Amino acid sequence: MSESTTASSNSGSPAARVTRRTLFGAGLATAGAAAVGAVAGRATAPDPAAPSRTEPFHGPRQAGIATAAQSHALFLSVDVARPDRAVLRELLAGWTATAAALTTGNPVPESPGTAPGFSTHTDFATDLDPARLTLTFGLGPSLFDERFGLAAKRPRHLHPLPEFPGDALNPAWSGGDVLAQICADDAQIVSHAFRALRARMPGLGRMRWTQHGFLTRPADGGTPRNMFGHKDGTANPRPGTATFDRTVWIDSPDEPGWLRDGTYLVFRKIRMKTADWDQLPLAEQDAIIGRRRSDGAPLHGTGEFDPVDLESRTPTGELAIPAAAHVRLVHDIPMLRRSYNYDYGTLIANAGGAAEEAHTHAPGTPEHTHGGHNQLDAGLLFAAYMNNPPEQFVAAQRALAAGDRLNPLIQHTGSAFFAIPPGIAQGESIANALWG
Repeated sequence: MSESTTASSNSGSPAARVTRRTLFGAGLATAGAAAVGAVAGRATAPDPAAPSRTEPFHGPRQAGIATAAQSHALFLSVDVARPDRAVLRELLAGWTATAAALTTGNPVPESPGTAPGFSTHTDFATDLDPARLTLTFGLGPSLFDERFGLAAKRPRHLHPLPEFPGDALNPAWSGGDVLAQICADDAQIVSHAFRALRARMPGLGRMRWTQHGFLTRPADGGTPRNMFGHKDGTANPRPGTATFDRTVWIDSPDEPGWLRDGTYLVFRKIRMKTADWDQLPLAEQDAIIGRRRSDGAPLHGTGEFDPVDLESRTPTGELAIPAAAHVRLVHDIPMLRRSYNYDYGTLIANAGGAAEEAHTHAPGTPEHTHGGHNQLDAGLLFAAYMNNPPEQFVAAQRALAAGDRLNPLIQHTGSAFFAIPPGIAQGESIANALWG
């Protein structure tokens, strides 16, 4: 889980964060009641000198993939309301128009049939910066069956993922016909975009599941950390490189032409047993991952980005990276992981786990009553982009399921798989080439 998660670029400008949040927080901490009102007024007012932070929606490839990971994400999975190709096209066209407006900070277009005196526009995000909002859309395997007459255009690898040992999948958090990945540096912008997409769904689609995540990059722009405290994203391919292109984008004669410059997305909801993890000695945690928690370096190395040497040994002759360490099992299986942390609190009834899970304690732990940590649902919203899932995610997950030392500390509780169409030009709709 620590080998690759997010594209390594800074998210947003420090100046924008100071204008909107830091000054307001400082005012609350240092000012009296009267002064707080003045500081809050200045901090929340739009800064006419600040540049608008926008990510382009139109282009040869969809945004939200090579884009530097934003601070907040929402994944929305939807089933098409009726087995009618026209309904699917109308849903995608409405979502495309909505996304094109939102990503530039413009009001959403009115929904067809909006009655006089009513408006699709809610003002929920009025006067807010777009905060690098991206909306990325995907198509699930279920769309390419007889319901929509698209079987002949099914992507080569777009079939249901195989079952893996140890999976505890909840059907309510799995699958779906269409995906929307919504990312931005402002949680309210993400919520507003979700609300706008939902407003275009009546009669066209039904929500299947949503998942919300967060990610904070260190002030120095370094690699973010997951819920186990380890750096997560060290080994990701860097956008703009040949390695990234070979890993992510589809450019194969074996794939249908409408998918060229697209990619595949594997989504997994992974519950991480943080309370059990926190009771392990630090050396044991590092041995499970194969990297040092402190600085992300491989156990034989001195820095985070040192090459992983699977043959390196300790002075006593033992493998520096243990045989069943997570890093060893997934080494040299490239993919772009653009994942997010999540923390839902006490939702174990829907988390795929048992209310009274067996667990251990650190040596010397005194007798105690439990604090309810078996009920916690926190972990990773794993989102991995790739162009050959059988040789990338499936190969990696089979290796991990067979022997990863992390397995007793995690549960895969949700799963979905989508083909991500290429980008579009202005005036087109997502998956426009699919209908040709």
